Amino acid sequence: MNAPEFSRLVDRRQLTAQPVTVVADETERAALTRRFGLVAIGRLEATVTLETDADAVLAEGTLTADIVQSCAVTGDALPVAISEPLALRFVPEIAPEGEEVELTGEELDEIPYAGTSFDLGEAVAQSLALAIDPYATGPDADAVRMEEGLADESSNGPFAALSALKKE
Repeated sequence: MNAPEFSRLVDRRQLTAQPVTVVADETERAALTRRFGLVAIGRLEATVTLETDADAVLAEGTLTADIVQSCAVTGDALPVAISEPLALRFVPEIAPEGEEVELTGEELDEIPYAGTSFDLGEAVAQSLALAIDPYATGPDADAVRMEEGLADESSNGPFAALSALKKE
């Protein structure tokens, strides 16, 4: 297993009331750019407060990032500013590695950790991946759709052929 590109281990025994800020450096942003298939990540940071809840750690705060991704239609570079609330819950691992565990709906947002440390950086990176719109389009997307005849779903979609048969 490869090491995370943006790792920030936090020991739950060392938590304070002060907010924690993690910032990705240039090398980490370049590695995450490749991992997520982006053009660039100009900034990635998160500020969270960490609070213990028995063996779990609750992290709440904000993720901010400036990315450049490709327009889903034209492929042009599309700058995007991301600001997302973070609400993460780090919990101790409950099953040995390789053993299957069934999760309930409440447990799906939980991130397991082993020992006394959890990786806040990797959790932030995964949150960024979820915040990226894979179908983002730029200002020229509609013009390209028109040029390629993709603008009107009703005349090009699967039901267009059925509609044509019905008219015959």
